[in-house]
Amino acid sequence: QVQLVESGGDWVQAGGSLRLSCAVSGPSFSRNVMGWFRQPPGKEREFVAAVSTSGASTLYHDSVKGRFTISRDNAKNTVYLQMSSLKPEDTAVYYCAAGRFMSSQARSMDYWGKGTLVTVSS
Repeated sequence: QVQLVESGGDWVQAGGSLRLSCAVSGPSFSRNVMGWFRQPPGKEREFVAAVSTSGASTLYHDSVKGRFTISRDNAKNTVYLQMSSLKPEDTAVYYCAAGRFMSSQARSMDYWGKGTLVTVSS
């Protein structure tokens, strides 16, 4: 059973930075593609970024390209999302997810964390 626990969510002013972490327990972390999704208030969940099993390949939503960086440390069973130049529209609950395929589709992910709240004030 794979379990994911996000941390690092906080309140930050526009233009600021945050780093989210997702600790993963259970077998075969290094064989899972990892992703970050987010759900803004009153909106549906949306894709943010994904990273391949080795960390060599990444995928980003256009709205975060150049501002967010996804990475993973397979020795620590942890995936990160470094967020910079934050905007009020980045306000959301951020979810970590694990799956078998590199995709922006939430349905491609098999396991989910419970989320961490990021609030960006203007």
